[in-house]
Amino acid sequence: MFLPAGELAGLVRSGELSALDLVRASLERIEQLDGSVGAFVEVDAEGALATAATIAPGDDRPFAGVPIAIKNNRAVEGLRLTHGSALLADSIAAYDHGVVARLRRAGFVIVGTTKLPEFGILPVTEPALHGPARNPWDLGRTPGGSSGGSAAAVAAGMVPLAHGNDGGGSLRIPAACCGLVGLKAQRNRVSAAPDLGASTLSIDGVLTRTVAETAALLDVIAGYVAGDAAWAPPPGEPFASAAARDPGRLRIAFTTVPPLPDAPVETRCAQATADAAQLLEQLGHEVEEVLPPWQSDDIADLFGGYFAAHVAVGVYFAALAAGRAGPSATDVEALSWALWERSLTLTAVRFQVLQTQLQARMRVLARFLEGYDALLTPALAQRPPAIGELDGNARQPLETFARSGHFTPFTPILNAGGQPAISVPLYHGDDGLPLAVQIVGRPAGEGALLALAAQLESALPWSGRRAPLAAPDA
Repeated sequence: MFLPAGELAGLVRSGELSALDLVRASLERIEQLDGSVGAFVEVDAEGALATAATIAPGDDRPFAGVPIAIKNNRAVEGLRLTHGSALLADSIAAYDHGVVARLRRAGFVIVGTTKLPEFGILPVTEPALHGPARNPWDLGRTPGGSSGGSAAAVAAGMVPLAHGNDGGGSLRIPAACCGLVGLKAQRNRVSAAPDLGASTLSIDGVLTRTVAETAALLDVIAGYVAGDAAWAPPPGEPFASAAARDPGRLRIAFTTVPPLPDAPVETRCAQATADAAQLLEQLGHEVEEVLPPWQSDDIADLFGGYFAAHVAVGVYFAALAAGRAGPSATDVEALSWALWERSLTLTAVRFQVLQTQLQARMRVLARFLEGYDALLTPALAQRPPAIGELDGNARQPLETFARSGHFTPFTPILNAGGQPAISVPLYHGDDGLPLAVQIVGRPAGEGALLALAAQLESALPWSGRRAPLAAPDA
């Protein structure tokens, strides 16, 4: 489970390893470790083994026989689809989400679905319905969110990689917490079919151990699907090929100043960014410390209001799926209900004004970044909090929501802007936890961004690091 997915598929293709043996190894790890980690909502051992049994040596699909887990906010036909909410506790998906279908066509074997916070709201994964997912590096801490179950499963070695998605940092945050690679691709690079025509905030992706795997998986899941309302321009070459290239000499900006004016940045997080900037200089890049035009007193309200409206749409459709005319306070956690109520204060005109104001700010930021090939920031402003510290059922849930923004102030703004951003676990903290930085690329520039991330990985390799829980002698 710690070998690269492409290498595992090669072993299956050559007949050196059977798909059944590989899937059994994953299921055994899940049985051994998930009682402690709590990554999974549902394990489909029977279905996974049946699929694996159909995969023979010589299968030329790029990832034939490789186990994968799917975040439980994307439909996997025949499995529960709860979105982490009791409102959908008994919901069974009748179809495969578009990304799930593409992963199946590439040969992946789905072993189960993973936890997320209710409706993917918080950057921790502690849904009341399923219980918390825990960080394999420290079981008392969060693996991040909202793709925290997937990150925990990969970091613990239950699967070699896992699916997730990112609407405010939900791939990059758990990647940073768990020592993995998490790429938020360019807006609309990955189709939201069949559920949505397009999404202005959220995009699907994966959690992996290496940049090369992330690039190869983006080649699998990216691309237009008939009926998409918007899509990113196709790349000039496969992302895997771009990631393998030397990035050349780049002009790179860096900052440790967060978009939220009142968000303190811990010294360790700022120092990691400064160290990464120095490393980039040593690698031959031109590096400049900057102050991006992203701080304002109302940025939290602008994004928070816009995000609340998106959450409310999810809550509303969940209620319809559950056979209700609409949600009630007893259906969902306190934070979900608070954001639902907040959304009800927005008129259609006010929502459009929010969107217009937010995009106007993002245009200013995009113009500023035009002078650089990449922007380097901390991935997180704080170390991963303890389980229970950010509680979606707290008596003052909107205070929890505000505090969660102080943990992750550097990620949501890139969802608002749309440009690609990646979290890489370049360092390891003195607290025993991974310590990551975020790199932001040019619009639709995932190839160049991946090449730069791969260069950093070559300079300071991280894929061999294992959480204590997953160490060979554990």
